[in-house]
Amino acid sequence: MEIKVNEGQLVETTTDQGLDRRVSGEFIGPRGELASYAFGWVSGADSGRVSVGIGAGNPGGATIHAAVFPHDGDIAYALVDEPFETVPQGGPHLTAVEAREHEDLPFIWAVIDAVMALDSRAGWLRHCVLGTASIATAEVLAGGEPVLSVSHDGDDGMWQFIGTSDPTVENGRIGHLHHVVELDVTLIEVLNLGPGEHATRTRVGGPWTRSDANGRRRRRGLLGRR
Repeated sequence: MEIKVNEGQLVETTTDQGLDRRVSGEFIGPRGELASYAFGWVSGADSGRVSVGIGAGNPGGATIHAAVFPHDGDIAYALVDEPFETVPQGGPHLTAVEAREHEDLPFIWAVIDAVMALDSRAGWLRHCVLGTASIATAEVLAGGEPVLSVSHDGDDGMWQFIGTSDPTVENGRIGHLHHVVELDVTLIEVLNLGPGEHATRTRVGGPWTRSDANGRRRRRGLLGRR
């Protein structure tokens, strides 16, 4: 049996700090191990949070909480005391010290790695925390055109989002990638493009056609592991 991640809800709440996004889901391990999770971030923040719960109602059941932050060009995690979310499979909330002493902590870290690789919303969190830069046309950012073409440059890592108008030097706008996704959440489907890869579609909600740097089509992939 393969590892499975069943995506749950995405809930958005307006707060004094900005738009708070919280995602939930369930992890199923190769031997049927169950865990539930939640992760979230505030729009524009440089950190996020994640909670993982195991063993609800059983001895050894626990819920651990970690911060998500940038580190060496990627994201990393650190245990924290303050609870983030209560999740269905979780036992008691553990402090960072208690979590470090829990015998199943390696499994919980493995769950977090799998969730960040397989939950499509995790790419949005990753790019927000990393402050990933992008170029979008003025028409896209104004909401006048849908994004129909997305590319991830192989040389400098820049992302580009283009609508129906041809991109020019004059209509290009540099900003943060997560702002573009806020305009169209369906873009989370292509936030796993590797350097040099490109994706196009004919309409919002339609299927993406992906190609590599040499123009070869490829199948829809999974978010890369950290």
